[in-house]
Amino acid sequence: MNRRQQIAMTAQEQQDFLAAARTLVLSSIDSRGYPHAVAMWFSTIGGLVHMATFRKSQKVLNIRRNPRVSLLAESGAKYSELRGLMIRGRAELVEDLDLCTAILADIQSRYFDATDPSVRDALRQQAAKRVAIRVHPERVTSWDHSKLGGAY
Repeated sequence: MNRRQQIAMTAQEQQDFLAAARTLVLSSIDSRGYPHAVAMWFSTIGGLVHMATFRKSQKVLNIRRNPRVSLLAESGAKYSELRGLMIRGRAELVEDLDLCTAILADIQSRYFDATDPSVRDALRQQAAKRVAIRVHPERVTSWDHSKLGGAY
């Protein structure tokens, strides 16, 4: 077994890592061909990563031009602790008020530990100005250096 295979996360480890992640770095390609990387809060719905953002944001303009994106979640301060998940795929822009509201509500509960149903109306107003980004994975790469047991 090579080193890459040794440190790869199982499908369940990938799901658990993603569930515990606070932000994802979304990278799209700008009009000049350079990566445009931004930290995003996200939600996992139906097994796919979803984000909500303003319709006129740079990332939306980039995705309209070229839907190929990557997502990155990482953790660890020392080499022996490094863990990460990179998802490469195609982004779909979804104009759906209910979906955007659901994404924002999930983010509200995950990041602010708030599940107050009265907040939903305010989130729906915010969602009206947004579009959902749904990422369809095509290639997933993961690493967990703790699996090396200190041997490099």
